[in-house]
Amino acid sequence: MSTLADRLRDPSEKTLGVLLLAPAFLLLALIVVYPIGKLIFNSFFDLRLSGGGTARFIGFENYVLVLQDRDFWNATKNTVLIALITVPGALVAGLGLAMLANLPFKRQWPVRLALLLPWALPLSFAGLIFAWFFHTEYGVVNDVMRRLGADEPRMWLLSPAWAFAAICLTIIWKTSSFMALILLAGLQMIPKSLYEAAEVDGASKWQQFWQITIPMLMPSIIVALIFRTITALQTFDIPYTMTRGGPGNATETLAMLIHKTTIDYLDVGYGSTLAVCMFVLSLIVTAFYLRHIGRTA
Repeated sequence: MSTLADRLRDPSEKTLGVLLLAPAFLLLALIVVYPIGKLIFNSFFDLRLSGGGTARFIGFENYVLVLQDRDFWNATKNTVLIALITVPGALVAGLGLAMLANLPFKRQWPVRLALLLPWALPLSFAGLIFAWFFHTEYGVVNDVMRRLGADEPRMWLLSPAWAFAAICLTIIWKTSSFMALILLAGLQMIPKSLYEAAEVDGASKWQQFWQITIPMLMPSIIVALIFRTITALQTFDIPYTMTRGGPGNATETLAMLIHKTTIDYLDVGYGSTLAVCMFVLSLIVTAFYLRHIGRTA
């Protein structure tokens, strides 16, 4: 009967696989499993750093409060709307940019460098730049509208509807380059022989796009959609730097509500509950992609 020392000296394929995966598993548990577990644990306590008292176990009371919290439902609605608007918008814009970058230019690096710049720009910087664009008094957008004959400047970031539209436009501009980079990699994996055969058969460019490009690109589209949707549900930087969630709480997202609850109000217990809700929402959306949309890839 072999001992543990003998197995380690001459490991089987299964034992070798476990040994090689053990460091990665421990690292994953340290940086992912433990924080999530701690978050769930804190959500069952009344833990307020401002009170100076000890944590008090309250069970599911925080979750009941979440279901009755109008701010939570408003922030969730804003978050879902941002995801529903910006994810398809970034996909369409990113696909167009990817196809443009995939054209046979003599010098392709300037086009591909232009794709990298919005993606490399920090989110907070993008928010500040577009907040300046949409500023009521000295913004670029109102200046252009004045030159085109507009009578009065529009208060873009002081109107709930226009502020929400400005935020969505900014997010689409910022994230379309990320989608384009993923889709560009997928476009370069499509064999050119398929297009040559389609041209011989008399297929138009539009038919080639729908019958060859989109089906062959679907795995890359699914990957881009999953990553973009998860980050859209965690939107914080751009709305925070542009409007601080205003006017009122018309543009407040779930991540901003969590930040306000835990950092401003120092209510760690309730903030953890909100974070658990956002985590569950991300899991549901990801499972939907993998179960339903991923089958067509």
